[in-house]
Amino acid sequence: MAKMSLRLIPSLKDIPKAQWDRLANPAGQPANPFLRWDFLYALEATQCVDGETGWQSLHLVAEDADGALVGAVPLYLKSHSLGEYVFDHGWAHAYEQAGGRYYPKLQAAVPFTPVPGARLLAQDDDTRTALARALCSVAHEVQASSVHVTFASGGDIKTLSDQGFAHRIDVQYHFQNPGYENYDNFLASLSSRKRKNLRKERARAQQGLEIVHLSGADLASEHWDAFFAFYQDTGQRKWGQPYLTRAFFDHIGQTMAEDILLIMARDNGQWIAGALNFIGGDALYGRYWGCTEQRPNLHFELCYHQAVEAAITRRLARVEAGAQGEHKIARGYVPVLTHSAHWFGDSGLHEAVAAYLDHERAQVEQNVITLDAFTPFRKSAPDLSLPSKGE
Repeated sequence: MAKMSLRLIPSLKDIPKAQWDRLANPAGQPANPFLRWDFLYALEATQCVDGETGWQSLHLVAEDADGALVGAVPLYLKSHSLGEYVFDHGWAHAYEQAGGRYYPKLQAAVPFTPVPGARLLAQDDDTRTALARALCSVAHEVQASSVHVTFASGGDIKTLSDQGFAHRIDVQYHFQNPGYENYDNFLASLSSRKRKNLRKERARAQQGLEIVHLSGADLASEHWDAFFAFYQDTGQRKWGQPYLTRAFFDHIGQTMAEDILLIMARDNGQWIAGALNFIGGDALYGRYWGCTEQRPNLHFELCYHQAVEAAITRRLARVEAGAQGEHKIARGYVPVLTHSAHWFGDSGLHEAVAAYLDHERAQVEQNVITLDAFTPFRKSAPDLSLPSKGE
């Protein structure tokens, strides 16, 4: 392996955007918008991370002899376990009850974003292995108790497992598009009763409303003003305090407009609800929803049904609608496994968590088999080949 040096950087502004993006979204592979320099730097530039947020940027980078970036990990030193969607509060409580210090810890992730993707950003296996090993060294260096690599790709999980990380799995619900020509084609794949239920649900949700899809140059400040009010309402109810600032939405609206699909509902000229999606190379990613006026089934309409229609129209292979939610199954979303990897400096804690995760994985895998039986599809529905974006 060529000579390589590793270091920590406190901000992505210290790394050329083009070099980061070349590793995060290699040419010829479907793009993941959340790994883009623009998205991660937007979190830093608008104070969603760093400062008093409990997320301190501490990215790990690998450079060749000429100083060019050859590897990277989006990494954060954390003083809590909020905004991660892979829950370790029980581990933290047990360890501290036993006299240990769980925080700070290291989190290799996209903050506030439960979207699977690469975390060891590199173009060759040797560099990925070097990054995985370095994570443990960094934990010792910054006196972190542990390293948590969440929503990682399958390749990253293998590399991390080979370095002694414990493997955890969980379940999300994704819509899979096997090549539907239109939404009616999708409905035809459902059982008669489920198809009828979805039509009734959608008709009730849409009654009296105008639903608008906004992307690119169509996005304006009035839309972000309305959506931020929706987001604040959801954030205050779910988390007590929203994670993202108003400035963040302006920032991504300026730098990532073509990657955004904002689905909004309007009643008599007033915006009352919205769902924010990001457009990837082969997927539509549903991220945030909110409303200022409660309407029956409107959450399902904007977040799930409209997203399915948009994915089919854009010839995208799937919709990833965020964490949790067995209610998504009835709306055509199927259970999919997600993966994370965990390492602890205390060998006793590491062994205890690894043993627990062995048991948990078996339970989750059995749960997926059970959930799969409740999908709404006709048993004779055809298995069509997956399209690529733009085909």
